[in-house]
Parts: sequence; structure tokens; C-alpha cells
Amino acid sequence: MSTTQDPVDPADGPAGRRAAGRRGDPQPPPPGGVLWTIAGDVRALLMLPAAFTLQVAHPAVGAGVDEHSVFRTDPWGRGERSLRSVQLWVYGGEGAAEEGRRVRRLHREIRGTDTRGRRYHALDPACYAWVHATGFPVYLYAGRYLLRRFTPAQERQLYREWLQVGRVLGLHDRDMPRTVEEYWVYYRRMLAEEIEPTAVARELVATDVALPRPEAGSRAARLLLRLTWPLLRTAFLRLRAFVSAGYLPPEARAAVGLEWTPAQERGLRLLSTALRLLVPLLPERLRYLPIARAARARWRAAAR
Repeated sequence: MSTTQDPVDPADGPAGRRAAGRRGDPQPPPPGGVLWTIAGDVRALLMLPAAFTLQVAHPAVGAGVDEHSVFRTDPWGRGERSLRSVQLWVYGGEGAAEEGRRVRRLHREIRGTDTRGRRYHALDPACYAWVHATGFPVYLYAGRYLLRRFTPAQERQLYREWLQVGRVLGLHDRDMPRTVEEYWVYYRRMLAEEIEPTAVARELVATDVALPRPEAGSRAARLLLRLTWPLLRTAFLRLRAFVSAGYLPPEARAAVGLEWTPAQERGLRLLSTALRLLVPLLPERLRYLPIARAARARWRAAAR
């Protein structure tokens, strides 16, 4: 886990960027693929808290977020920026690789000591690859509730596309399991040996923590929000805790130390069934997030 020197990032700096341009940047997943279909769907918003909780349950990732992130002081801005970044990795076209380089530059100076006393650097492949790897099992598990159960062929395609996103983020092929079978071996080992109920993971599923009020919107909207925030804050924290635990695969939920009751499972199935039936009936402008919607429109226009 620990590293005594910074990982070499060939994409950073003018020379690295020129070299990457000569070699050709990694391309995002193809239009019409599995990720193209699900990553921009509004239901994917409910999957993100589970993936983030699993990320920060890694001792080094949790320590990095605890010490360097603004998720406590600016949760809404951080969430918006993170969502935009994730969307660009999939739908950004030629800009996807540049977004990946931007993410790496942001993490270049993040280092410290994790919860087990080990030195870490955010771009150490052992940490960086785990952050990326968490999305795959969450998409599969939450997708069974919110979208559909994937066939074995779709699961393999999704993993190939997830590897492609890893390349966009600057991960080398040697840093990631090459096949689905290798991935599940890696995943089970990480749950058994590394993942734990870190302080940040516990905070993300707590319902009694401080949460700043959003400040965006018109003056009237901000006034209304100020008046109703105590109720909205409680409702939001409960929903975040609910979907964070509910859309985590059971083995990951256990590794993070989260309880899950039969009553909660019934509630999750009820919510998920309603969304699975209703969201496909929405017009595209409401069903897909803005970056995904724009990319889909460009793709259709180019196909004419």
C-alpha cells in the first residue's frame, strides 16, 4: 500500500501531454454501450452514494478524504463537480482524457498516513485503482433493482468499458484486473483485507451530522430553503444513508459494518420498482443528466 516516492504520471506536464497526444489519448466507452446507456440515467444518482461509501472504506482513501476533501464544508459543490467529472469520463468524447488528466493533477499533492499508520499517496495505484474499481459492483448490484439484471455477456461488456474508463483516468492495464474473473478475486481480497468502517464511511451513513444548506437558486428559493432546511436536512441524510447501505452489495455492506434489516430491504425494493417502471416513461430531457443528454443528441445527429 505505502509508497516512498510519488507515482510517475506520464500525462502530467507539457512533455507528457505532447507525448500522450502523439500516442493518442484513450477513448471513452463507445456510444450505445452498457455504460453509455446507464451512467447518464437519473437513476444512477442513487447509486453514487454507495460507491463513494465503499471508496472511503479503504483506509488510505478514507484518510485522504478526511484530511483533504471539502465534502464537509462544501458537499453540494463537491458533489456537483464529481458528478460532472464522472459524466465526462463516459460522455466527454475527445475531452474525456483531458478530464482524466485534470483529476490526476488535483490528486497529485494528496498524501499522508492512513488509519493503519501506513504512508499513502492518492495516485498510488493501490489506492487510485480501488476508487475506480468500486463503481463496477455497485452498478451491477444496484442495476438489478433500478434497471435490470445484466446478462453474463452484458456484465463482461460493462467490465471492458469500465477498464476503458480506467485508462481515461490514467490507470495502467497492469493496475487493474484484466478480466471479470480476476476482478472478483481482487474484490473479495480487498473486502477481506483492506475495507473497514472508517470514520468517513460511518459519517456518510450517519443521520445526525452537520450538513450545510445549499446556497444556489433565486433569492426566493434561498429564503424558502432557509425556512425548511431543518426538515429537508433530516430527510436528505436519511435518504443518503438508506441508498448508501441499500445499493451496496451485501458482502461490501458487511465489510463496511452496515446493518440492513428485512424492513429496509422491502422499502428499497418498493422504491426501486417504482423508479424502474416510471423513469423509462419520462421524456429524455428528464431521464438523462445534461452532459449525457447532449452527448446522445450529438451521436444521433452524427448518425443521420
